[in-house]
Amino acid sequence: MTVNNGSKNIGGSLSMCRRAGKLRMGMDMVKSACNTGEARGVYAASDISEKTLKEVKYICAKNGVRLYAAGMDMQQIGDAVGKRTGILAVCDDGFNKKLSSLSEEIPTDPAELRR
Repeated sequence: MTVNNGSKNIGGSLSMCRRAGKLRMGMDMVKSACNTGEARGVYAASDISEKTLKEVKYICAKNGVRLYAAGMDMQQIGDAVGKRTGILAVCDDGFNKKLSSLSEEIPTDPAELRR
């Protein structure tokens, strides 16, 4: 999905979110944020592995958290937030509203979540 300067806007919003202390980075932190109900939205880098994406879909579906494509690869996310990562949880309604408007939701098929 192409959005007007999308990755630039997303990167800036992610950077502000991190400075505000409302961003969780990495699989363990994202899992924790989802399980505690802190996560408002989860964002995935374009170059994460299929295995990681499947695991994140499962965690999000289990906890009722929406999953979005960040529209950036791990290096671009790293440049924006100061840490190279593929999975991010946004823990603020305002930041999530802004980021979700710039991102495309990743659909989750319940059949693919069966383990």
